[in-house]
Amino acid sequence: MILVQRMLSETSMRPVSEQVELLVERRLFLKRRWRGVAGDGTEFGFDLESRLKHGGVVYQTESVDYVVRQETELVYQIRPENPEQAALMGWKIGNLHLGVQVIDGFIRIVHDTAVLQLFEREGWAYEEVHVVFNPLRVTAHAS
Repeated sequence: MILVQRMLSETSMRPVSEQVELLVERRLFLKRRWRGVAGDGTEFGFDLESRLKHGGVVYQTESVDYVVRQETELVYQIRPENPEQAALMGWKIGNLHLGVQVIDGFIRIVHDTAVLQLFEREGWAYEEVHVVFNPLRVTAHAS
């Protein structure tokens, strides 16, 4: 098993054919200690100084880069029609205290029954999509 303490770089400069993927669930990016297995069967142990990032190189050999990638996940996606609706959606979704991502004019939120009930109650059009989901990192009462 190979022990990893930090990312070597945020992206690989090698062609995809010279990259070995280590596909992991989003929640592992929040952990400091965990184990994983790359696409070629190489086992890794992680005891991290700081968080990994999707697409980051965690190990290199002369011939390949080992790249950690986040699995896609099913989320809800909505597109506010105007700034007022965006504010209302943000307020109501925020009251659910679930992770959200704001990207390209869309609001993405974890796939959860409470979210579906909110969307249906409000009559908001939504879609379900599989994406690499990166919710906003916020801290209560941050200044």
